[in-house]
Amino acid sequence: MAALAAVAVVVTAAPASADTADEVPVGTKLAARTHPAVQLTSLTYSGEVVVPTSQVKQGPFQQLVNDATQSVIAGKIPSDERSIAKFLFQRMAADVDRYLEPVTPERTAKAQVGGMCTGWWVTPDGYMVTGAHCVELNDDELSQTFAQQALQKFNKQDAKEIINGLQGIEADKELLELAQQVYVTFNTSHLQIRGLQKSLSVLQSLPGGGVDKTAKEVPAELVSVGESYPGKDFALLKVNGQQNLPTVPLGDDADVQTGNTLYISGFPGLVTNTPWFSVESKLDPALTEGPYNAKRSTQEGVPYIQTQAPSYHGNSGGPVFSRAGKVVGMLIAGTVSENGEASENESFVLPVSIIKEKLNEKNVKPSASMTTTKYNEALDDFFLRHYKDALPKFREVQALFPSHPYVAKYITDSQQAISSGRDETPQPMWVWIATGAGALVLVGGGLLLLLVLRRRGKASASPQGRAPTPSYGGSPFPGPNGASYPAQVGGGYGQQPVNGQVLPQGWQPQSLPPAGGDAQRSGGGYEPPRPGGYDPQRPGEGGEPQRPGEGGEPQRPDGATQYVRPTPSPYAQQPGRPQPSQPVPDQAPAGADAPQVADLEREIAELRRQLQHRQPDA
Repeated sequence: MAALAAVAVVVTAAPASADTADEVPVGTKLAARTHPAVQLTSLTYSGEVVVPTSQVKQGPFQQLVNDATQSVIAGKIPSDERSIAKFLFQRMAADVDRYLEPVTPERTAKAQVGGMCTGWWVTPDGYMVTGAHCVELNDDELSQTFAQQALQKFNKQDAKEIINGLQGIEADKELLELAQQVYVTFNTSHLQIRGLQKSLSVLQSLPGGGVDKTAKEVPAELVSVGESYPGKDFALLKVNGQQNLPTVPLGDDADVQTGNTLYISGFPGLVTNTPWFSVESKLDPALTEGPYNAKRSTQEGVPYIQTQAPSYHGNSGGPVFSRAGKVVGMLIAGTVSENGEASENESFVLPVSIIKEKLNEKNVKPSASMTTTKYNEALDDFFLRHYKDALPKFREVQALFPSHPYVAKYITDSQQAISSGRDETPQPMWVWIATGAGALVLVGGGLLLLLVLRRRGKASASPQGRAPTPSYGGSPFPGPNGASYPAQVGGGYGQQPVNGQVLPQGWQPQSLPPAGGDAQRSGGGYEPPRPGGYDPQRPGEGGEPQRPGEGGEPQRPDGATQYVRPTPSPYAQQPGRPQPSQPVPDQAPAGADAPQVADLEREIAELRRQLQHRQPDA
């Protein structure tokens, strides 16, 4: 039993799993897996902005001056000129077209406006999902955007001119801002855009790996677009000429529910629009997390998920993941405070069921790329500290997709970990199998040796003892007149020659004729009398037959096998045909009983045959 226990220990003594090492946070693994598929998208509008020159309408403006005078007389406003000017600009800004009219000449300016959002690959050949409001602006939004970014020069110029027309009033900061507000409204409402061009692009790194200054804008085609929030805010892009792109898997709405943690990946504008950060930093997605608060529905019947996972301008269109790493929605909107700051505890996510619906409309089937499959396998090894297993897989990823933004760093990190002795890659299974097999051979040999030694001890301690007589299957041995001689087997470990045949010690011919020549029945058959000169009362001289172990030389152990010196047989031998002794193993191995019995049966049959050819005593 102790030896068997040792075998069990050898077989189960596999290397300690790296799972016992420090657990890698869910967010860390999720970010590593999904970030390669999350991309920064860019929407750009360019064209020529045209605004007319403004002119004050004399009649309405004179009436406004009269109103200011009455207000001073009534004591509603102070009588100083600065207070009167403030009164005039506030009234004009409230109804610009009543006091100003467009005239020639027109003024033009080249302008380019747009914004950045987040998108993510769903197929290896370049289909990308993002938000509808990330790929287009309606006319009102476009005019306001151009007015804010392209008309600033004109607005300041017009404000200074109108203030200069008010003699004796100093243009301080407050008055200048009030005057500008008048012309922001006027120029925006009369703005025209000519030669408008729109472009969509995805920022990708160039071959060589690493998100750095080698990133370039790759044109994207708009395949499908829904309605902006609060509608089904979904858009599908296609970047041509792509293969083996990293992708992310889609889950189901049922994968998450209230209380589950959601993970948002994307590019917050507070980083991408800030000059303080490097290009490399701007092109690295951020991961935020927070609880699933509630399921909502808009007045149009579109479902949305409310979450406390923080989001910002620029996160729009970004994938939202479950703990299992599957997409359960897309970040679309968040509430904004009066000063324009996002409220972190109120983000809204379009469920993945709507995304699947829109993809099916265009017959786009999300699928995992070989790049993603190999990359995830390599990451699994990397986080288990199996760096030797991870390294060739990372290199395969780099060969499949040379522009992969992160694999080069993982290759370097794996090499450094191996060089510093931090690798915990287990031995291949065949090594453990071979080791276990070798151990089993050693233990098995030990068991066999133990059994041999034990049985030798028994044989040496009781040389005259007889072992129980087991029965062997098979046909009985034929005797005279159709009688049978069942085989009886002794339990000895040596052999003695019987009638020229070497038999195991303890074997006796059970139906030989007794002394006196009287025939004896055994099993209903006839037994011939023994040969003359045999006295059962004298051992070796007609007495009792000599028993195994009595007389002759004692058995001598010789290694794992015992040999027996032949003793004279009480039966006549064939003259001139001495029979050598035959070695017999102490203990036949398991499964060898049948061949040994067959040999013994053949020996007994030969003995019977020889006896039958002898003449019985008278």
